[in-house]
Amino acid sequence: MDITQILLAAQSPDANLRTVAENNLTQFQEQNLPNFLLSLSVELSNDEKPPESRRLAGIILKNSLDAKDSAKKDLLTQQWVSVDPSIKSKIKESLLVTLGSSVHDARHTSSQVIAKVASIEIPRREWQDLIAKLLGNMTSPGASAPLKQATLEALGYVCEEISPQHLEQDQVNAILTAVVQGMNQTELSPEVRLAAVKALYNALDFAESNFANEMERNYIMKVVCDTAVSKEVEIRQAAFECLVAIASTYYSHLDPYMQTIFNLTANAVKGDEEAVALQAVEFWSAICDEEIALQEEYEGSDDGNSTIHFRFIEKALPSLVPMLLETLLKQEEDQDQDDNVWNISMSGGTCLGLIARTVGDAIVPLVMPFVEANITKPDWRCREAATFAFGSILEGPSVEKLAPLVQAGLDFLLNTMNDSNSQVKDTTAWTLGRVFELLHSPAGANPIINNSNLPRIVAVLLESSKDVPNVAEKVCGAIYFLAQGYEDAESMSSVLTPYLPNVIAALLNAADRADTTHFRLRASAYEALNEIVRVSDIPETSGIIGQLLQEIMRRLNLTFDLQILSSGDKEKQSDLQALLCGVLQVIIQKLSSTDAKSIIVQTADQLMVLFLRVFACHSSTVHEEAMLAIGALAYATGPDFEKYMPNFFIYLEAGLQNYEEYQVCSISVGVMGDICRALEDKILPFCDRIMTVLLKDLSNSMLNRSVKPPIFSCFGDIALAIGENFEKYLPFAMPMLQGAAEILGTLDQSDDDMVDYGNQLRRGIFEAYSGILQGIKGPKAQLMLPYATHLLQFTEAVSKDRSRDESVTKAAVAVLGDLADTLGASSKDLFQTHLFHVEFLRECLDLDDEVRDTASWAQGMINQAVVS
Repeated sequence: MDITQILLAAQSPDANLRTVAENNLTQFQEQNLPNFLLSLSVELSNDEKPPESRRLAGIILKNSLDAKDSAKKDLLTQQWVSVDPSIKSKIKESLLVTLGSSVHDARHTSSQVIAKVASIEIPRREWQDLIAKLLGNMTSPGASAPLKQATLEALGYVCEEISPQHLEQDQVNAILTAVVQGMNQTELSPEVRLAAVKALYNALDFAESNFANEMERNYIMKVVCDTAVSKEVEIRQAAFECLVAIASTYYSHLDPYMQTIFNLTANAVKGDEEAVALQAVEFWSAICDEEIALQEEYEGSDDGNSTIHFRFIEKALPSLVPMLLETLLKQEEDQDQDDNVWNISMSGGTCLGLIARTVGDAIVPLVMPFVEANITKPDWRCREAATFAFGSILEGPSVEKLAPLVQAGLDFLLNTMNDSNSQVKDTTAWTLGRVFELLHSPAGANPIINNSNLPRIVAVLLESSKDVPNVAEKVCGAIYFLAQGYEDAESMSSVLTPYLPNVIAALLNAADRADTTHFRLRASAYEALNEIVRVSDIPETSGIIGQLLQEIMRRLNLTFDLQILSSGDKEKQSDLQALLCGVLQVIIQKLSSTDAKSIIVQTADQLMVLFLRVFACHSSTVHEEAMLAIGALAYATGPDFEKYMPNFFIYLEAGLQNYEEYQVCSISVGVMGDICRALEDKILPFCDRIMTVLLKDLSNSMLNRSVKPPIFSCFGDIALAIGENFEKYLPFAMPMLQGAAEILGTLDQSDDDMVDYGNQLRRGIFEAYSGILQGIKGPKAQLMLPYATHLLQFTEAVSKDRSRDESVTKAAVAVLGDLADTLGASSKDLFQTHLFHVEFLRECLDLDDEVRDTASWAQGMINQAVVS
């Protein structure tokens, strides 16, 4: 088999040739993986082969070692581990040889593949001589610039792929020495210097002990600062990226270098290329992030003035703020048209916002003179910059400091919505949204919005919702936050009632516009509509919301007639259906939790027909939104939902089995719980199939782990719904719960994500046990006796774990009460043997009301069982 010809054919413009070649490659891979990988590495390393075949060989090799999906990645890792060591050795040798290739693409791909192999082997204490071999390339007398460049690239990628604990300190020292030497100005090749700076960026996490050593730290910082004034733009940019990473990783060591760094960043912001200036601003944003985190950490503790908090931002304020305000005047024409634009003016405004959060009131007197000086100038850039500056500093300073300024300026902002320049209007609408989001508090002492200015505010917003799409989108955002302010203000939302018909009409018109080039306007309009519905005061508005329900149903019905000629058309249809189902969900929830529930009950049949038609269109995004809306409908209709189950169950089952799109699966599991609560024992005819699918999901190694906790909770919902009928599922469900409880002991406690997942899993397990115990309670209660000891041991382990969060504590306490309540006198010996509960419940009586109430109830149940 000539691998070169096959790789070239796999890139042929002729589709038939391509398909045959791709099939050949797949066949080779499946029949003889070790030789397949070896052939690819030989192809990649051979300078006499065509660049095209080498490039594809490298890509396939890399994809044979790594994948984004964690289950697939684990599988590929296992495949590599099981390859014969002598073949692995030849592949690795080929990869190292390729670093010296004359072809840049081959060197680059090889450095990436080396890192992928290292990510598997180094944590397993294999390929221990890799670092030494790479460093040998850097020190050998005749090493060419391309070899050094590729080697540094490989070192950088290796550091990116593995964790600091996987390297010895002397290896780290050697890497840093090689990298810092590569950055040195005496290194004549700019490519080598650039690769060295990028490698340092990836190696910074490994340099903790080097940064703790003053001499080494001074040397690293000097080299980085020198590199930040190199003559090559790309190298300067990479050096500033290193400074940004150092700000985040080694904040506590930065004090001696801040004056130098300030000068470097100031010069870059004033006069360097935008790519470099952006990183210079990013450095100060990173410092803000660190200081905000420190302030949050020390809030309320005595050592608020901890030595580690240098207050760099506060000290630099008088020079830093004017520097950033200047960047706001460097807008690009039409930057308001692009949601993803990132230029020096956007970056400066973002940093200004972070500074406001860091120093609070102190920023206001530094920014307001700039706002006042520029807000009425004839040049649109000045007006836009002034508004952007004002909008940027609204989060951080106190309401007392900002309220008078906003009250004085609100009328001005409303007038500016008629500005001749679209970009000024765009920023003004954004700023109004920020004012409403951050400062509008109807129940507060000094409300920004009152009965005298509300009519004007609404009139301006409704008029501006007809403006160009990007302005209209920000206006919809402002309407959203205006409504949201009334969410916690109880009946105060009735002040919006007189405006409701006009606001709803304006938002529906905005969502309908034909000129909406970007999807965001339609989404913003519907999101604002949802918020208006959420805060509306029923019974005053039930008639209006009922009419809106009919209109949204009409719109959803029209989506089935859209002409679908391409995948783009299909996507648009799906997106629109998702938005409309989202609005219906909010309306159903709003009306069913009030006296207006009858409106939903009367339209339930029509709603269900629409949702089933959406499912028939097959799209995962719509699937999610329609699924959630059905969950709300089940809650609203209660036992009457039973009549929809035969037609709906096909889709529910498909959702529960959709482990590839795990969000769909997770939402389906949640809706399953809603339906159990609605139908109670009427769910019984479907339970065999439901439990079969859920148990299969739990056994499926490809299912994303985040779906498992909700599945356990769902066991509890099913058991509560069907009571003692859950008996037949106990032999299958209980081993799953016990297995999951054991997995918890193996999770990495140093990983925050794992700690968070562990808490979700514990809560899911406890909710399952609680539901099952409550469901089985009665004549068949003794069925739970064999599982009680394991449950108590698990609860004891959780009670001793300091990483548990409050929701887990509450669920653990509840399960103790449920166990005593269900088993009664039969649990007496168990509770007398496992006495941890005495201390645990006492500790819980000092926590918040909900946990305390649950703990005192559980205490009562246990006492009752023990004395009986």
